[in-house]
Amino acid sequence: MSILSHSMARGLLASAALLMLSPAAFAQSRSAIDAAYQQDRAACLDSASMHERSACLREAGAVRAEALKGRRLAGTSADTLARNAVQRCQELPPDDKLLCERRVRGEGNETGSVAAGGVLRELVTEVPAPAPMAAPR
Repeated sequence: MSILSHSMARGLLASAALLMLSPAAFAQSRSAIDAAYQQDRAACLDSASMHERSACLREAGAVRAEALKGRRLAGTSADTLARNAVQRCQELPPDDKLLCERRVRGEGNETGSVAAGGVLRELVTEVPAPAPMAAPR
């Protein structure tokens, strides 16, 4: 799904340019956004799968719409993604929360991919056995 990643990257760049430009330069930034959208759209149309193609076209349109609104800049830096991952652990019970935070920070094993349907993170920890109970007298 590298097409979507490229779409998002172009959308982010277009949004950054849009935010930095003066209103007089808006038409030029809009044409850059539209050009990026046309490239994304063409890449989507190259897909052999009709389902993939329609999802890709929807995503390309959404990226364009967000770029035109100037909303694609926030929330996509590596630091922001890491903060979001840790934040998703906050609602878990305390013991699970600590293990979740360790997994999203890179401890343990990671298998799978987004393209394959998901990334699985596994962290194996040793838990001491409970102390044996004393025999009744």
